[in-house]
Amino acid sequence: MKKFYFLFGEGSKVNQIICAILINLPVFVYGASIGWMSPMTLLLQSKDSPRGTPLTDLEVSWMASSAYLVCVLADFLMAFMGDRIGRKYTLLFMSAMGGCCWIIKLSSMETWAFILARCTVGIIMAGSYVTCPLYTKEISEDCIRGVLGTLVILFHTTGNLFLYVIGDILSYNTILWVCLSLPTLHLVLFLMMPESPSYLVKTGNDEEAIRVLAWLRCRDESDAVVRRELQVIKDEQTADEKSSKFVLKAVLSDKILFRAFWIAMVVALSREVCGAIPVLNFAGEIFTMASGGSGLVLTANQQAMMLGLVQVAGAALASSIVEKTGRKKLLISTSLVSGLSMCGLATYFLAKNYGFYAPDWLPIATLCLCIFCDASGLQPVSVVLTSEMFSFKYRGTVMATAMASSSLVDFIQMLFFKPLANAVGIHVAFYFFGFICIISAIYVILKVPETKMRSLEEIHRDLRTKKEKALEDSKDPKQLEA
Repeated sequence: MKKFYFLFGEGSKVNQIICAILINLPVFVYGASIGWMSPMTLLLQSKDSPRGTPLTDLEVSWMASSAYLVCVLADFLMAFMGDRIGRKYTLLFMSAMGGCCWIIKLSSMETWAFILARCTVGIIMAGSYVTCPLYTKEISEDCIRGVLGTLVILFHTTGNLFLYVIGDILSYNTILWVCLSLPTLHLVLFLMMPESPSYLVKTGNDEEAIRVLAWLRCRDESDAVVRRELQVIKDEQTADEKSSKFVLKAVLSDKILFRAFWIAMVVALSREVCGAIPVLNFAGEIFTMASGGSGLVLTANQQAMMLGLVQVAGAALASSIVEKTGRKKLLISTSLVSGLSMCGLATYFLAKNYGFYAPDWLPIATLCLCIFCDASGLQPVSVVLTSEMFSFKYRGTVMATAMASSSLVDFIQMLFFKPLANAVGIHVAFYFFGFICIISAIYVILKVPETKMRSLEEIHRDLRTKKEKALEDSKDPKQLEA
């Protein structure tokens, strides 16, 4: 094994990158599952529907929303499984559910089958934003955990785009078989990957944890770096044992944990109410309005591909700059730009309502800008930030709570956005989204700590008030000696 380490150079990051890519492959499957709705819904509702009878709008609505409802409960299931049976087997369960999704669609074209398949997508969705970010964080070194943490959004958006493209060129059944091959391949490949070192330490398997850390870091098992990292994990979990066995009770009773939990919830909900989801659902009508005077004519699936490309570009940017800019700066800048783009889109609709001139390119530009900001900052940074602010004991539960709340908000937006927009005016809705984004940016400036390349202890120290810091320093023997 030692020869394998030095094949890439001692301290190489290659094993962590390989492991992180395979951890996030189910997220690609999830992205493809979500992307399937765009081209296939158009086909299944057309007169050329492969099922014979076209699907109704009500049936499609149930298909679209069922995944989000299931995800609310599945978030806690995935967190529970991750803590009980380990991150690795939970991830394999995700891939099995991904396979079930496509097998059900291949087996039947009845409405109940489509809805049941979408329910399994809700489980994959939960794992994608609970299990995968935690697993990735726990196998990553501090210097690359931000880059690897943003892979979740890159794989999600790439999965979307992949399905948009093959949905335009392949037949209905061929698409299903291609998609089924992805989770099947992952189930085979991931059996070779290790369990999370943090989980191994939690279960008392320190020897295996050392072997896993040595393989991930491309170092010898006796290396000081590996031993030091193992000790950090053990110290973190020893500190966790002093708090209540009930995770939420411990979070609510501890001032620092509660502040971190509050930040995680605010950032997660702000991410969902930035306007990206309604914009994606309203995209067709916006393009239709814009194309009137600009000569831009795109089919519905071409619109989806255009937005998919914007999302992938944003996610790729996040992966390339998150370690340079830091989490906080990236989140502030994307929140502000997203807020301004939403206000610009709202102003366009308001001007049109009152008969004023508004350039036809404005809605396309603002729509793409909002989607780009969502993929380059709001989505990836909020996930990375939450995983970095909590120790092993709390990560799963906090991620599950934040994700469940986000899924519920998404479901409500999908259900009520159109009726409310029609009642109060579409411009009011987008001004609201813009206002939320700007307020979110201000909140991040004032309350959110920078987590880049910092230990949990350093992050939690930033969450203390000046009075608490002074009190802590007065009790520190090192401070007294100084």
